[in-house]
Amino acid sequence: PVNLWNEIEGVPVQARAQAVDPFALVRIVALARILMPASVVRLSAGRTGMSDELQALCFLAGANSIFVGDQLLTTGNPAAWKDQDLLTRLGIHIAPAQARPRVAAE
Repeated sequence: PVNLWNEIEGVPVQARAQAVDPFALVRIVALARILMPASVVRLSAGRTGMSDELQALCFLAGANSIFVGDQLLTTGNPAAWKDQDLLTRLGIHIAPAQARPRVAAE
């Protein structure tokens, strides 16, 4: 996952943290795609602070997955309908979820 820094009160490094340049985020996504061409490059935490344009650039740079809903993250995500609208406008089709086979513990 590629996360954008979120300001969370009480985090020790918050006083030293600096906002990430949006173009640096796009370059990080592109670098992840180049270095790991067969991997999932997922936009994760911080998407509520990203414009639709920034998310679009990240997808064009190589991101191919997002978390939908608030179940997995400390910070919130955009509403599912906003994600659906963005992906539709970008012409990105959502792949159906694939259940992983369960492996019995030995």
